[in-house]
Amino acid sequence: MTGTGATGARSAVEWLTSVAPDPDACRWEWERNPHGVALLPAGRRWDVLILPGELGYPTLDVLNRLVDRPGPVLADFGDARIGFFVPPGTAARWLGTGVRTAGTGTWIVVPYPGRATGGVRWLVQPDGKGTLNDTSLLELAMHEAAGQLAGEGVRGDAREGERD
Repeated sequence: MTGTGATGARSAVEWLTSVAPDPDACRWEWERNPHGVALLPAGRRWDVLILPGELGYPTLDVLNRLVDRPGPVLADFGDARIGFFVPPGTAARWLGTGVRTAGTGTWIVVPYPGRATGGVRWLVQPDGKGTLNDTSLLELAMHEAAGQLAGEGVRGDAREGERD
């Protein structure tokens, strides 16, 4: 998990709550919800591209090699899905197979920045400045990660054939 420090966490909270219909209620929910999460609307300052965990983690690894610091990234309960925060409007234009989107009219579960929760958690916390994942770089990282996964599958199949 990438930390942002106390000041960074405060600015990340401000950035996140700026989309809430009632920012004070959002902060209250974070404080009192036993899971430390709140629901926030997508489509205002960000959309979210949601990848299956088996593709999301390798994609984040590739993205980390491409940029100094990716934009915000969430992992859900059990690491089944990884959500990359991207510019608003991306969800409406996204055509990728197997990728779910959260944009205008959808809500996402968001943990408080800098606090551990029992389920959904930040892999890369928001920096509080509004930095998002670049969709072109993210798409490139997904293609590279998918290619690596496909190559591993082919090598694994070949090794199984050698044993027959």
